[in-house]
Amino acid sequence: MKIETQCLHAGYTPGNGDPRVVPIVQSTTYTFDSTAHIAALFDMPTEPIYSRFANPTVDAVEQKIAALEGGVAAMCTTSGQAASLLSILNVCSAGDSFISAGTIYGGTVNLFAVTLKRLGIECIFVDQEATPEELQAVIKPNTRCVFGETLANPALSVLDIRKFADFAHANGIPLIVDNTFPTPILCRPKEFGADVVIHSTTKYMDGHAVQGGGVIVDCGTFPWDNGKFPDFTEPDESYHGVRYVESFGKAAYIIKCRMQLMRDFGCYPSATNAFYLNLGLETLALRMKQYCINAQAVAEYLKSCPEVESVSYPGLADDPYHERAKTYLPDGASGVISFVIKGGRETAMQFMDALKLASNVVHVADIRTCVLHPASETHRQLTDEQLVAAGINAGMIRFSCGLENVEDIIADIRQAFDAIQ
Repeated sequence: MKIETQCLHAGYTPGNGDPRVVPIVQSTTYTFDSTAHIAALFDMPTEPIYSRFANPTVDAVEQKIAALEGGVAAMCTTSGQAASLLSILNVCSAGDSFISAGTIYGGTVNLFAVTLKRLGIECIFVDQEATPEELQAVIKPNTRCVFGETLANPALSVLDIRKFADFAHANGIPLIVDNTFPTPILCRPKEFGADVVIHSTTKYMDGHAVQGGGVIVDCGTFPWDNGKFPDFTEPDESYHGVRYVESFGKAAYIIKCRMQLMRDFGCYPSATNAFYLNLGLETLALRMKQYCINAQAVAEYLKSCPEVESVSYPGLADDPYHERAKTYLPDGASGVISFVIKGGRETAMQFMDALKLASNVVHVADIRTCVLHPASETHRQLTDEQLVAAGINAGMIRFSCGLENVEDIIADIRQAFDAIQ
């Protein structure tokens, strides 16, 4: 199936007399005809046994997202942050390190630099424009993976996925890519060498601001039996001595993540949230096309405004990431624009308060246009140096174009500029 068709049909095939729409299985428990059946499922988890780590409604959504990303399997979580956390913990333990591009979402920076540090895991931040030689200079014997965002939030820098994949694989470690802003409609990181793909499903995949969630997709491409990851090849004494690569092959990563980490952390979404997410996924291909059309028009308008110092949007011909976007984002660069308004922090906040159509919210990638001030909101925990590394200026505004008529969006921008003169 083409990806537009997968958005509608992947993950769930109703049988004769079954519901046409993915049903909500609102149950924490499942009954079985024998104790032996349940015992077998603890060895080979092929059916839901408890909704702390599996549910039929969520499973249908997981299968759909895995299909969209071209992966072998997926696991949903309660948030994008939970997906980021588990994706790292699945390969890193206390005493290990991993490498991350510095230009990533501020909440993820805090997770990596502060919380994981407290757990004894070191994050080595690098300039995503570093050369392969510069990247090689920072890797350590205990480095277990590389992490980056396809389209950084909010800097909108485009990751050179192939470069990072080649670097990671040359060192026998996987590449994990956060693909939240492009979604698989605009970019499938697996096709450029990524081994694991994560999303905050709260954003474009949902699109309607009705559920919070995340997902981890196992691309099924990494050789976990290369000698660097004994947790995948040696018996797991916490789970009946299973050897994940031996028992689950290409799906070893995601099964280990579910059976170890989801079992213990329990950050699994509800069936109702998965149902809402599925509704968003069904229109994802249509929505992403229109987001890109609207954002391109708004970005070009902002470039013409004397009140604007700079505009970051890879769809613009003079954007520093425009050429790279032709490779990784040929069909558009999402609906998110970052621009710096003249006058700095105070002027940015006045402009945002003057908007009437666009909502001033702590959200992005919605069907409705919304704005956010990263320096004082999502990234306020970062130091000045970290803000610079993340590509954030005090006057930067993250503008998320919705699906309104683009003329109305532009008119709202114009009246807000006029209001603060």
